[in-house]
Amino acid sequence: MTEPQHSAPPADQLTPMPEDWRRALAVVAHPDDLEYGCAAAVAGWTDGGREVTYVLATRGEAGIDTLDPATCGPLREREQRASAAVVGVDAVEFLDHKDGVVEYGTALRRDIAAAIRRHRPELVITLNHRDTWGGVAWNTPDHVAVGRATLDAAADAGNRWIFPELITEQGLEPWNGVRWVAVAGSATPTHAVDASAGLERSVASLLEHRTYIEALTQEDPEKYCRTFLTGNAQAVAPRFGGKPAVAFEVFGR
Repeated sequence: MTEPQHSAPPADQLTPMPEDWRRALAVVAHPDDLEYGCAAAVAGWTDGGREVTYVLATRGEAGIDTLDPATCGPLREREQRASAAVVGVDAVEFLDHKDGVVEYGTALRRDIAAAIRRHRPELVITLNHRDTWGGVAWNTPDHVAVGRATLDAAADAGNRWIFPELITEQGLEPWNGVRWVAVAGSATPTHAVDASAGLERSVASLLEHRTYIEALTQEDPEKYCRTFLTGNAQAVAPRFGGKPAVAFEVFGR
């Protein structure tokens, strides 16, 4: 009698995200970045009692052609806070860098390192920091700058000799407790989170950005949100046991 053959899992299967953490900090450039990228995962995490805080580099004030920035910024801030609440996130902060012209550099790294020291997360989340979206579409400079600065700031936050003024001026002691930085929207993901429980709320969360969406597309806003988010989650499913999922490229520290 021959022994049964056990096939190995396909090499391209994604690993479940680490679960042994309590606090996460999500750092992105604009209102709606997290809703397009990973709100379904956030909904599942907050359901499980984990604490997630959002930090946005800008208020998205340059994002709607028909609204001047002075009007657009406060409106998009309100939409972002409402959107975050849908998936269980109460803490939303804005760093007030200028939308569209965010510069990678020490000022941005310092602001993000300060946020990491304030909130002391084990998991940091950001958005695709590479030049393109999978080699198909060009990424925006804001996404590239904020994503790259977030990866760097995860280390900066733990080094007391980098940005020592955070200690002397703000009382922010180093935090070297970041264990992972997870990049949403990466073309080379390594991990995934089951989106089944949070998918409907992720649609509702993105829909809170109604003013932006109505300026972006002529399609019915709810149909647009549902099609986009469901399609993305289903696209990950073959690499995650057939379950709709949110994919991340995870860098351990």
